Formats: sequence, structure tokens, C-alpha cells
Amino acid sequence: MAPVSNSNTAIIRTEWGLTIAGTRITLYDVMDYVTAQYPPKLIGDVLNLTKEQVSAALSYIEDNRTQVEAEYQTILQEEQENRQYWEQRNREHFARIATMPPKPGREALWAKLQEQKARHAQKA
Repeated sequence: MAPVSNSNTAIIRTEWGLTIAGTRITLYDVMDYVTAQYPPKLIGDVLNLTKEQVSAALSYIEDNRTQVEAEYQTILQEEQENRQYWEQRNREHFARIATMPPKPGREALWAKLQEQKARHAQKA
């Protein structure tokens, strides 16, 4: 993967997309915090990056805003599609599990669990 920045801490393209060299942090991770208006120091603290790495990432984003933004929107769309897929799949799976009877010998435990669920439901 060739560097795409001439900065000391380069931005490289990997199978995950544009990535800060020497890390697994993508520019899309940084974009999450940029769009949330985090200051550079906090971005570095949250992602465990040096000042130079944060500066290189922010500079690259600023210099290539159109390209990075387009890729970022694609990543967000894929993330949303994945989330919907797994929520639907888990919903079906958990519904199937909920209809299953307790295993033999665990009826008392099952009854206690149902009581606790009912109490929590009343509080909510």
C-alpha cells in the first residue's frame, strides 16, 4: 500500500480504506469525531493518536475533503445496512429463543427469571 501523503505520519490506503500509517485507525474513524466537532486534542486522546498523527489526518481530510467525504458517506451507508441486517437477524433469533421452553430441571430458575423481568417491566 503506497503512502498518499508526504507528511511525516503518512496516510495510506489499506483494505479498510484510508488509514493512518502504523495504526488501524481509518480516516473514517477520525471523520466520526470531526463531524461531531471534537477538538483535535480530544480526537487524539480518544483514538490514542499523537499530535502529529491527528494533524496529518486532519490535514489530509482538509486537502482532500470531497474524496474523503464521499468515501465516508459510503462507509456510513454500508454500516447502516449491516446494522439493519443484524438487527433483523437477531430479532428473528431472539423471538425463536423466547418461544422455547426451559430446559428440564431449570423450571424454578426460569420462573424466577420471569418474575424479575416482570418487575423490571413495571419499573419502566
